[in-house]
Amino acid sequence: MNAVYEKLMSCYDSCRKQTDFRPRVALILGSGLGALADEIQVEKVIPYSDIEGFPQSTVAGHKGRLVFGYMGAVPVVIMQGRVHYYEGYSMPDVVLPVRLMRLLGAEVLVLTNAAGGINPDFQPGTLMMLTDQIASFVPSPLLGENIEELGVRFPDMSEIYRKELQELLERTAKSLNIPLKKGVYIQFTGPAYETPAEVRMAKLLGADACGMSTACEAMVANHMGMKICGISCITNMASGISMTPLSHREVQETADRVAGQFKTLVRTVIESM
Repeated sequence: MNAVYEKLMSCYDSCRKQTDFRPRVALILGSGLGALADEIQVEKVIPYSDIEGFPQSTVAGHKGRLVFGYMGAVPVVIMQGRVHYYEGYSMPDVVLPVRLMRLLGAEVLVLTNAAGGINPDFQPGTLMMLTDQIASFVPSPLLGENIEELGVRFPDMSEIYRKELQELLERTAKSLNIPLKKGVYIQFTGPAYETPAEVRMAKLLGADACGMSTACEAMVANHMGMKICGISCITNMASGISMTPLSHREVQETADRVAGQFKTLVRTVIESM
């Protein structure tokens, strides 16, 4: 058996020994949104450490657990603390949680993150709906032997972020009077912030925001046939767009400032699914 698939199935079996809950929507919480998992009707919580072979989140403030429950009437599984490539994990480990949530039953994936603004029309605190992505600067999670049980060898990527979910997100934001921009997200490896020259390059490629996650997760979700929705919180302007030196503290402060609005949007969208 393929080693990546064998590890995935081990994680699946470990989860199924602890819960038979079947989610319909999977949600990955980015910076500032972690508390949302504590505000749902919780049915089961599984720490990552209790899942055999599951990668552990090492970023401060990430609780590191799967939360199963209901958001309104919608059964969800929430990843409270994601795993990043810059933490030193292999790309198959980084995307293992997404694949696991799909196997557990999730048909829709909602991705959230903190991102740096490249589009000069953005400012810290802006919420951006992802319409497309650029993942060319991180290793593809689909490299190597294709796992036929998960998807086809050459998956189509022409509509990673489903238009029907984009329309739902726009309608929801409008009904809540929450300003929502839209744009293209580019993933870099991190953990260093991008240089001004790299940001200029990303802008030339058509990116509106940059970060260190999300695109690889969306790629494997699409490979497995999930419907995907993505929202970025622009927590700072990318290097060279603003002359202020970048810091993780600024990211956290901005994410915390708009967390209420961000959580309301995510919760309402999922409850409408």
